[in-house]
Amino acid sequence: MNLSPDQIIYWQMGFFKLNATIVFTWLVMSVLVVASILITRKLTINLQRSRWQNLLEVVVINISKQIEEVGLSQPNKYLGFLGSLFLFIALSALGTLIPGFEPPTGSLSTTVALAVCVLVAVPLFGIQEQGLGCYLSSYAKPTIIMLPFNIISEVSRTLALAVRLFGNMMSGAMIIAILLTITPFLFPIVMTLLGLLTGIVQAYIFFILATVYIAAATRSQKTEVQQAEPNAPS
Repeated sequence: MNLSPDQIIYWQMGFFKLNATIVFTWLVMSVLVVASILITRKLTINLQRSRWQNLLEVVVINISKQIEEVGLSQPNKYLGFLGSLFLFIALSALGTLIPGFEPPTGSLSTTVALAVCVLVAVPLFGIQEQGLGCYLSSYAKPTIIMLPFNIISEVSRTLALAVRLFGNMMSGAMIIAILLTITPFLFPIVMTLLGLLTGIVQAYIFFILATVYIAAATRSQKTEVQQAEPNAPS
């Protein structure tokens, strides 16, 4: 039993290794790219639409609504990044139904990479919305004493995102593997479906947390402006 897909080595030459994490990460990304090309190549605004277009619209509309409900007033600006995060994690969870598939989210390196993407995206969206000076000044609020604590908070929540996703995905895979060894019949199938549900939930949680972090980075300046407007002289 492998604790992580990193332990499954397909090819190695010196320092360079091709493990299951890399292979299945690229497989998931390839499926997403190919599926998006196939689904979007014949989009139409007519009433008669394909089932794939209807499915795509349902997914996009629901993700956009979730982004807007969290607090981002222009969801289309963040849809590409946040939607890709959700679909990657969700598809990795769905892949567990395929024999021999190793979800890349069962590797700490993958979850750290996803968390680092969020770490980089938060200031980028914040600077884009507020400007460099205003965004950087938010780290020193309410006083300059909070500067190191705010920086530590950025790093610690990134670590928490990675460890949370990794722990939940790996634990589910381990439980299923143990049950397959002990009782290789009906019960592991139920646990596999439960693990699939857990994976989708984890994808949603990761998506929501990333959205919350971006919303916090882009809303602070707007909030100050809104609070100052009622006090402005008429």
